[in-house]
Amino acid sequence: MSPLSYQFAAFLGAFLLSIISSLGLFPGVVVAQNGAITRHYTFNIRLQNVTRLCHTKSLVAVNGKFPGPPIVAREGDRVVVKVVNHVQYNVSIHWHGIRQLQSQWSDGPAYITQCPIQTGQRYVYNFTIIGQRGTLWWHAHISWLRATVHGPIILLPKLNVPYPFAKPYKEVPIIFGEWWNNDTEAVISQALQTGGGPNVSDAYTINGLPGPLYNCSQNETFKLKVKPGKTYLLRLINAALNDELFFSIANHSLTVVEADALYVKPFKTNILLITPGQTTNVLLKTKRQHPNARFLMEARPYFTGQGTFDNTATAGILEYVSSSSSSSSNSSKLPVLVKPTLPAINDTAYAANFSSKFRSLANAQFPANVPKTVDKKIFFTVGLGSNPCPKNQTCQGPNGTKFAASINNISFVLPKTAILQSYFSRKSNGVYTTDFPSTPLIPFNYTGTPPNNTMVINGTKLEVVPFNASVELVLQDTSILGAESHPLHLHGHNFFVVGQGFGNFDPNKDPANYNLVDPVERNTVAVPSGGWVAIRFFADNPGVWFMHCHIEVHLSWGLKMAWIVLDGNLPNQKIPPPPLDLPKC
Repeated sequence: MSPLSYQFAAFLGAFLLSIISSLGLFPGVVVAQNGAITRHYTFNIRLQNVTRLCHTKSLVAVNGKFPGPPIVAREGDRVVVKVVNHVQYNVSIHWHGIRQLQSQWSDGPAYITQCPIQTGQRYVYNFTIIGQRGTLWWHAHISWLRATVHGPIILLPKLNVPYPFAKPYKEVPIIFGEWWNNDTEAVISQALQTGGGPNVSDAYTINGLPGPLYNCSQNETFKLKVKPGKTYLLRLINAALNDELFFSIANHSLTVVEADALYVKPFKTNILLITPGQTTNVLLKTKRQHPNARFLMEARPYFTGQGTFDNTATAGILEYVSSSSSSSSNSSKLPVLVKPTLPAINDTAYAANFSSKFRSLANAQFPANVPKTVDKKIFFTVGLGSNPCPKNQTCQGPNGTKFAASINNISFVLPKTAILQSYFSRKSNGVYTTDFPSTPLIPFNYTGTPPNNTMVINGTKLEVVPFNASVELVLQDTSILGAESHPLHLHGHNFFVVGQGFGNFDPNKDPANYNLVDPVERNTVAVPSGGWVAIRFFADNPGVWFMHCHIEVHLSWGLKMAWIVLDGNLPNQKIPPPPLDLPKC
């Protein structure tokens, strides 16, 4: 195990868990007279040599850690993070799932809410945790830097406010990721140049470690040491760039209690599915007696696309220890590891069934304020397409073209300055237009025989909605270059998943089956392969907000767009002025 692996494991085992259990004194904490707490962090972004799979490379890391350090706070706390860029790349950090109420300038996606932080520069992100508790995460939001620049956000309830379930014995963040032996910036640069699919990853990881199923990785395995008869809260985060993942722990069931930092009606499962961008909190109740075995915690992809993908599996080890020891004294004598059974790689039926189990608590303490009526109905198709190959170049995309991706056939082009800054200063000319189509430009049989023309339209077009408008958005997968699942993430808002199905959405029949009582509330949802999903939300956060596929290659190809939510009438319903240290392009 590399020194970084030991650092991260020690950090998780000795430091983070004690913080989460008690949240006592913490470096950088400032307590105001009114009881509000401000938590200060500094993120130094530097190159770091890391070895995995017997391959050492220099990668971009935060404070020398891969994965990066956790942000820990309570609901109501203010979080201030100074990010200092010491690397040759432009950098920005997104606090995935944080609502950013009255802190729009801290959301982080490059060229949407801010220009990136350039080499040698710094920027202070400043936001307050309002009405949120659970697990979120932070990650770089420019190019493919989030492959290594990411970490957990642990949001605890207010002091003396219990979980809506029994307090766990310990809490453990588990971050799924991907590892490339090559530089990921070179991987995506080459793919965009040739127009083909990028080289797939060499391994998946759990807390940065590939695990024993890979060659040259026996000593790079995450081990979760547990005691018999205890309940552990596992905070699961899918930080993988390009793959949804199945996850299971051999011979153990899990109880899902939270998704995307929102409590859900608890349900038991042996196998989870988690898309890139999503978080899921689960309770693991260990066996009453010390078993004479160790158990694999395995994750491998759910894949519905037509191209190549990393068809491997990462694993950690669940290992029981005696109550008097923090390590197993006879682990070398234990039998062969027990392996879990996971669904088929393309088991879309399991994926749909699993996602349908999520329900909001919808009680007095945690109500489901789903819009019952709708002010604005929008229909977006999402899927792949193509761009023409430039003259005098050979391209590796479909039929000699370049791969592209789009929403309503608009492949989003990032401008050269930040959209929020342009919008706030009323200088949008030449930066963006506000004519994003609310329905497909040319309707067709979305999941049937694809049209002959697969070309997309490239542009920087935005959708405009009034403040606090109730919005219904139907996201429809297309089969233009093959149906596949697309995890869509909306910045600045949570939304309710009121319906989903296969085939083409029927506006006359499908809404009758919507769940408007206790639909799950999320910030990231997977559009089913060959199907659709309907979401509703209140546009109650003024600003410019990104929405995009969280499969990074699709994002790079243009499967993204942005919303303008207009100001409301009250002072706290308007975008505040930009901070003085806002990065410049």
